[in-house]
Amino acid sequence: MPIVDMPAAEVEVTAEQVSALLEEQWEGWAGQEVTPLAFGWDNFLFRVGEDHVARLPRREMAVPLAENEARWLPSLASGLPLPIPAPVLLGAPGQGYPWPWTLVPWIEGVSAATAGGIAYATCAGQLGSFLRALHRPAPREAPANPYRGVPLLQRDSGTRERIRDLVEDVEWALHIWGLALAAPESSERVWLHGDLHPHNLLISDGILSGVVDFGDVCGGDPATDLAVMWSFLPAERHDRFVAVYGVDDPTLWARAKGWALSLGLAYVANSADNSVMAAVGERMLENLAEDGDP
Repeated sequence: MPIVDMPAAEVEVTAEQVSALLEEQWEGWAGQEVTPLAFGWDNFLFRVGEDHVARLPRREMAVPLAENEARWLPSLASGLPLPIPAPVLLGAPGQGYPWPWTLVPWIEGVSAATAGGIAYATCAGQLGSFLRALHRPAPREAPANPYRGVPLLQRDSGTRERIRDLVEDVEWALHIWGLALAAPESSERVWLHGDLHPHNLLISDGILSGVVDFGDVCGGDPATDLAVMWSFLPAERHDRFVAVYGVDDPTLWARAKGWALSLGLAYVANSADNSVMAAVGERMLENLAEDGDP
């Protein structure tokens, strides 16, 4: 399996377009300074003034993800101990841009994937508390995601292929994967972030200041999100994270370890042009190799 680039953008968006969209669609937004911020697999990000960010899908398959955020994040934000980018305005196609888009609050901080001076002891507790609050029962109408929150067996073929292609110690990886597949499937369906890794965690003054990019928000197995333990926290902080999260179920953590392996391999395999995400995946695999039981 070759290591490939991120999915290509299907549209191009400029700061001038975003300014025109703001002026055209929302009274009082003319004249806001708009500057390019970043882009990921799914969205272009532009900072709008001091307090907001415009998020515009860069490929058509990301449009339903943006619509899920707009529908569900405002209600999910209540009760969470860290800020999340619940949309404040929903934009329409225009100015040559073909899809809906959103305006969300600016959350101060930098990516935990690149930040220095992180107080991991504090962050472990913050993250455990955040996920404990987020992982509330999801209603029947909560979105499903074919790639996240699902039984790990659905990821078996791709994960085994990546193990063969990308892992030096194949037997070690297959052992972790086998234990994860053998663990009973989750009996609960809770709200998930769905794509929780250090690049979607924000750091300010050494501690977590927010959690972003909920495009994969869905209902499903909480083990999916718990894989973040291996992508973000050093091994000596795992006990703190598990204790604050408050669920001491070996089958849950076996599945979480399987998710960490599967996702880490996917990040490496699909980030040939994204050194940050490639490094996240490599760190997950290294941490798994060094780790015992959580």
